Amino acid sequence: MTAPVALPPSVRRIAFDDLDPADRVGYEAAFEQADTGLSEGGVPVGSSIVRNGEVIASRRNRRVQEGDPIAHGEMNALRLAGRQPTYRDVTLHTTLAPCMMCTGTIIQFKIPRIVVGEAQTFPGNFDVLAEAGVEILLLDHGPSIDLMTRFQTEYPEVWAEDIAEDTAEDIAEDIAEDIAEDTAEDTADDAADDTLDDTAH
Repeated sequence: MTAPVALPPSVRRIAFDDLDPADRVGYEAAFEQADTGLSEGGVPVGSSIVRNGEVIASRRNRRVQEGDPIAHGEMNALRLAGRQPTYRDVTLHTTLAPCMMCTGTIIQFKIPRIVVGEAQTFPGNFDVLAEAGVEILLLDHGPSIDLMTRFQTEYPEVWAEDIAEDTAEDIAEDIAEDIAEDTAEDTADDAADDTLDDTAH
């Protein structure tokens, strides 16, 4: 689990039970997608797009299922929604704080408002979204946190691949290699110093 990060002041925390009916329906659709994704062996992030209280598209991350590196939940929901005259009247729901790719897409299409399930297991890019004027509601949704925590624990390599990060094992190996290189350099330096001392004597 990622360490908690400070949230921009504009991020508004709200409990799931306090959502208005349209937001509740939208988030339920997103979470259902995330749950389905995990059952398929994929990354459990779901997303939906809501306009005037109606879910016009809902989809999940399908990077694993389709072998598509950009098939994140938000991207797939937008793809399913198809061409739209405007996105300035929709709310995007996502079970996890958006990565930089999805953040850029939200900003690109001028989506004004997002409802996010959680940012505990991945902090996302709220600062970038907030700077672009996107309204952000954060639920701290327990079931969403549990779903992603389970996935990250069971499939750490797949998660690292999804967010383009090294696994803990990779990081440990890199550190071990750095230590070995430093030790070798120190040994060589010591040997060189000993040689100079012998020459001086």
